[in-house]
Amino acid sequence: MKDGAEPDFLILDYVTITRDPRTQLVVTSRCTPEAAGILETVGRFRGSGAHYLRQPHDLPVEQQRHYATAAAQALLFSGFSVFLDPSLNTLATPDGDRAAAHRYLDQLAERASKATDDKQVAEILAEVAAPTERLLSHLVQSLITTWATWSQRTDSTLSKDSLSMRLMDTTSGLSRHGDEIRHIRNQAAAAKPTAPQPPAPPGPAASPPTRGR
Repeated sequence: MKDGAEPDFLILDYVTITRDPRTQLVVTSRCTPEAAGILETVGRFRGSGAHYLRQPHDLPVEQQRHYATAAAQALLFSGFSVFLDPSLNTLATPDGDRAAAHRYLDQLAERASKATDDKQVAEILAEVAAPTERLLSHLVQSLITTWATWSQRTDSTLSKDSLSMRLMDTTSGLSRHGDEIRHIRNQAAAAKPTAPQPPAPPGPAASPPTRGR
């Protein structure tokens, strides 16, 4: 680099492999033709190298994860920098994910036990029931997916007493309770802190006892 010139940066080829939350398709970021070739050959991705690639619509979830992990490994071996969505990584240990989730819940409970004002309570409720990317929304989405796949395997004329319909009714109730928790959270966040009570004024001083004459 010459004096006074702009610095030269080494730009590494970076590829992101993740799941589109709207379509649930496994997609990639834009990448070089070489990376696109690896993704198409190893990862079953399709599309143009100048745009994002995606796996087929009808690829089962476990195969999505298998091919996404294989493609990420092949890209790494070829010298690319890769971000692989943890939910797609078949090399990740489920027990480790479960332990991390339990630690997070334990930490949340500890924060709740130490909350001293409405603002801190509101922060904890936001962690639980914020509209997206929070505990309750993920739980509701998991239950909805469970109901959808379960109901497809049952008779097409579902009765109100069927187990899958009971699950959906319960999930709907859980979602409504999430709305109520968010309403409580908003009220707690807007609450003004309670002013500390002034100390009570001291009472009249007691007169010293008089000695009898």
